[in-house]
Amino acid sequence: MGAGKSTGARSLAAELGAEALDSDRELEQRLGEPVEAFFDREGEQGFRAREEEVVVELLARKDARVVALGGGALGSERVREALAGHTVVHLEVEPEEAWRRASGKGRPLARDRGRFEQLHGDRLALYESVAGAVFPPGDGDSLRRALPALRALEDAPEGTRLVWASASSGEYPVFLGRGLIAAGFFHPTDGRRMVVTDENVARAQPFEGDERIVGMPGEEHKSIHAAEFVLRALAQAGAERGDIVVAVGGGVVGDLAGFCAAVYQRGMRHVQVPTTLVAQVDSAYGGKTGVDLPEGKNYVGAFHQPAAVICDPAAFETLPPEELASGYPEVLKTALIAGGPLWSRVRQGSDVDADAILGCVRTKLAVVAEDERDAGRRQVLNLGHTVAHAIESATGYTRYRHGEAVAIGLLVALRLSGREPLRAEVAELLAARGLPLSFTGASVEDVLDLVERDKKRAGGRVPFVLVEAPGEVTTGHHVDAAELRSAIEEVSA
Repeated sequence: MGAGKSTGARSLAAELGAEALDSDRELEQRLGEPVEAFFDREGEQGFRAREEEVVVELLARKDARVVALGGGALGSERVREALAGHTVVHLEVEPEEAWRRASGKGRPLARDRGRFEQLHGDRLALYESVAGAVFPPGDGDSLRRALPALRALEDAPEGTRLVWASASSGEYPVFLGRGLIAAGFFHPTDGRRMVVTDENVARAQPFEGDERIVGMPGEEHKSIHAAEFVLRALAQAGAERGDIVVAVGGGVVGDLAGFCAAVYQRGMRHVQVPTTLVAQVDSAYGGKTGVDLPEGKNYVGAFHQPAAVICDPAAFETLPPEELASGYPEVLKTALIAGGPLWSRVRQGSDVDADAILGCVRTKLAVVAEDERDAGRRQVLNLGHTVAHAIESATGYTRYRHGEAVAIGLLVALRLSGREPLRAEVAELLAARGLPLSFTGASVEDVLDLVERDKKRAGGRVPFVLVEAPGEVTTGHHVDAAELRSAIEEVSA
């Protein structure tokens, strides 16, 4: 209730030149009275029986291009079966906003706020189990703008889900589904595809494109020199602003290709095709692009949102076990930020499946939507990263994968947070995947010096992200120098 289904359906139907069908409106016409009056007289059971009848009939109509369903319609097994073969869109809404819109509007289940909010939570899992596309809370016109992506979803492998990402500078679809790469799925379809990848990924993932630019793998090659190589290759290929840079690879390729797309001819589109766990749960989303300098990681960059993200978990099959494991700390980090069901799932220590990836993606997108430019809330995504980046820099970007450094950084952040039981639990989860719990190859002084030069430094101090509890992660903490030294010494081998 109150999610804006009717408004969104009308907007989308107008774009299609079709009629928007509304199950609540149709039901009232057949009943010859308001839903509220019938509900009060016949009870919810009687109402649901009539609703089921109407919805199943609407979904079977050949002219049913766009149908807005009542909030409780999916409680019927017959309705859920009738939805097979249709694209089911879940429009999210925060409980407070839903109550503001629905209460006092003749809705029988929007009279008691406590019950209303419980109903919102109880229905959420059901909605998510059925939805093929999820739209975050926002303006009702996003469905219309997303129509090309919704149409593309029809051509994707079965089981593919779409998550609509929104930020202040732009919006884009995230397609998550097994077999997307093998099926040759791509969106958007206009413009030449300028594929940027590295040697390892090029051998494992033969991604089709009009031009292929292959660089060297590894964080040590995410540099100004690598950016020049890609930019000149684009120029020599005659790339135009209407073309698309396609980043096929892990976080290094995604950051590098996205940065080049941001600055080539003052900006062209790019699509992220993440092939590592780190990239699929974190770095492919949110528009942060950049390259490293010897003085610090990601010192040169730009915010540049992708035109789409194509996320295929089947890409993990080509990864070495240690590369797959190195993505796990980003999953842990995101679960600590999210808390709730995602943390409950991740703390069990099971393999990262599509549902866990989806949870991570939606968590990050929600944070970015609130603070795209890293001025406040988005800084929670740096949990564990301040020390991690320093370790990477201090060891020349060659000793530790990014995720391995984040594993160590998380332990430091949890020590500084004073959350010993949680730190022990996280350490156990990391150790179970063979991830490092301490670093070598650099001195404590080297790491401390690089922490002090972190790019987030402001007013002469570096703010830290700390954890009160899963789901309660806060930014802007200034830690005591002695405590910081002690925490880093603890993870120094």
